[in-house]
Amino acid sequence: MYQRILVPTDGSDITAKAVQTAIGLARRLGAQLFTISVKEPFPYSAISEMQPTPPQEFFDAQERIASGRVQQVVEAARVADLPCQAHTLEALHPWEAIVDYARQQGCDLIVMASHGRRGMASLLLGSETQKVLTHSTIPVLIVR
Repeated sequence: MYQRILVPTDGSDITAKAVQTAIGLARRLGAQLFTISVKEPFPYSAISEMQPTPPQEFFDAQERIASGRVQQVVEAARVADLPCQAHTLEALHPWEAIVDYARQQGCDLIVMASHGRRGMASLLLGSETQKVLTHSTIPVLIVR
C-alpha cells in the first residue's frame, strides 16, 4: 500500500495528532516516514535595513524553530521504534514546499492536520492543508 509517508509539522497541537497517525500507519505498513517543517523567508522590503531583526538573526531563529519541530517528530518516531528522515525548507508558500518535497522524495501519502473550518471561515482563511489537498497528485490523509 503506502511505502513513503510524509507528515509536515508546524509544531501545533493539532499537528501532533497527524504525527501520531502517520507514525502508527507507517509502523503497520512497514513504510518509511518523512517529516518537514517550512520556514518563512525573510520579509525583505525597501526599508529592510531598518528592520528590527537583522536577516541572519531571523534565518537562525527560523532554523532553530523548524529544527525543533522536526526533532519532535523524529523523537516521537524513535519512541515508536521507527526511523524518520527530517528536513527543514524555506518557502513563501508552505503548501508548495510540501507538495514539491513529497514529489522529490517519492512519497505516496501525505498526512496532515486540519482545524476543520467550514463555510465562510474556510473560504476566507484558506489553509495550507486545503491547498495541499487541492494541488497534490498523491493521496492526502486529513486528521482532525
